[in-house]
Formats: sequence, C-alpha cells, structure tokens
Amino acid sequence: MSIPVVDFSAFSLNVEDISTADLDHLSRDIRKAFTEVGFVFLDNTGITQAEVDRVMGASRRFFLQPDHFKKLFRRKTFPSCPLHGWIPIETERVNPETPGDLKESFNMTSLHPDIKWPSPEIAAGFQETQTAFFQRCKELSLRILKVMAHSLDLDPDVFLGAHRWIGTDDNTTTLRSLYYPPVKRELAKEGQLRCGEHSDYGSITLLFQDSEGLQVHERSGEFISAPCIPGAILVNIADMMQRWTNDKFISVLHRVLLPPAGDSTTRQALAFFVMPDDQTVITCTDGSDKYPPVQLSAYLAERFSYIYADD
Repeated sequence: MSIPVVDFSAFSLNVEDISTADLDHLSRDIRKAFTEVGFVFLDNTGITQAEVDRVMGASRRFFLQPDHFKKLFRRKTFPSCPLHGWIPIETERVNPETPGDLKESFNMTSLHPDIKWPSPEIAAGFQETQTAFFQRCKELSLRILKVMAHSLDLDPDVFLGAHRWIGTDDNTTTLRSLYYPPVKRELAKEGQLRCGEHSDYGSITLLFQDSEGLQVHERSGEFISAPCIPGAILVNIADMMQRWTNDKFISVLHRVLLPPAGDSTTRQALAFFVMPDDQTVITCTDGSDKYPPVQLSAYLAERFSYIYADD
C-alpha cells in the first residue's frame, strides 16, 4: 500500500475558512489515510517549497560549522528550555536496541526572546527562518487537527483545546532541523542507521525532506519507501494520538536508511513534532478505558529517558 496524497487547498493557509462540504470531503480522505496507513502527503497547504528551501539553507549553514561552535548551543544549555538546542551525531538512539543514529539536529522549542542563537555572521538567517517557519507549521497543524476531529465526529476543541500553548514553556512542540552527513557504510556499526526504527511521541508530525531514505512500516509487516514529493508535506500520526483515539488513528514505525554503498550525499529534513500542552491529561475520546489517563509531560519524560540514556 502506498502513502496517499491529499489535496489540502480547501483549508490551506491561503484561505480564511473552509466550507462544510469541503470539510466533509477532506475529513473522509484524512480519516482513510490515518486509519489505514498512519501517513499522508498533504499537497497545496500554503507552505511553499521556497519557504522550506530557505529554512534548510539556513540550517545547513549552522550544521557545517565546527563542533566547538555548535556546542555553545547544545541541548540542555538553556535551563528554561532543556530540549532546545543542538544534538550531536550518535547522541540519540530512537531505537534503544541499536547504536546511536547517524544524524545531528537542532531543536527549536522556545520562542523566548532571551534564548541564545548563532550570530547572523556565522549562520545567516538561522533564527529568523526557524522562528517564522515554526509559526507557519503551528497554524497549519491546528487546521489539520480540526479536520481530524471532524473526521471522528468530535468537537474541534477536543484536540484544539489541548494545543493552546504551542510555542510557550507549557508545551514541548518542537521544530527539528535534521542533518544527515555523508556515511561510509563499511564504517557503520552493526545495525546502525541514519535514524533507527521508531514511532513519534505526540499528536502528529509534519515532515519536510529534501531526498528519499525514509521508510514506513506497513500493516503487512514490510517497510515501504516514502517518496520525496516537492511541495508536499508528509504528515503522520504519533503515539499519543493513537492512544487518544483508542487506536482509530494508527502510529506506525518508520526509519531512515543508510545511503547505498558509494553514495556520499547528505540528507536534510525538517520535522515539526506537535505535542499537546504539558499538563494535558489524555483519555480515550470514545469514553472507553482501553488506555488509562496519562499526563503528557510524564509520558514524554519517560520516552526521552530511553533515547538519551547515554547523554
């Protein structure tokens, strides 16, 4: 089964609101994708490829700086926002059973004006593009959540009301810039990947990628390669949303493979991890008790303790 492509133009960032007929049509397409595959490509969202390219360009300028410079902005450097900042290569193990991932990243989780950023002379446009893109992704995510609620015959506030504080210290929604440096396959450790098999943690994830390499786990048990569609956004369900919807929407494993032997190209991606507000207590929307109530902040703390076990 391939990942479906859905036209989101009826509720793109370029329109103020959506008609009931368009909302019904879009909801059917979204529900089908998220109940059967867990992933969907959204086209014509209002976020352009040119915007994505600008953010990736500024991010690349940061990642190409020497490590001694990037360490000034390392994760856990900012007491008020410990998730914010740079994460070196092989620091994360999103699959705790495998060696560290062959990627580095920069997490933007804070919009505070006092957060330290690389100077424009070193990484031109980095702060400006990250901040602006965060806001664009936030707005689009709220529209997607509204459609998702409608697809389940829920009041939109069931989801929207739990995401009121995105961009503040009361919410850990993160814009992550990812850089996968060149890899020599013969030097990689056994079982090592650019990003190990994992599922995401929160509500939904928006992914922008500049090349192929991502694979998605099918219900058949096999992995399929996700194509790279310029201008389209790959959106997937995360674990908390699956729990929230009592398994109606499915969160599935995915991974980023090593490049083929002899391929020395880099890979970049931007991931916008949408999280409910920290103090939100998630219970099944259908009133069942299949999953016990869980507070988002406690759940995330447990998950992060595994991927950063050696950090």
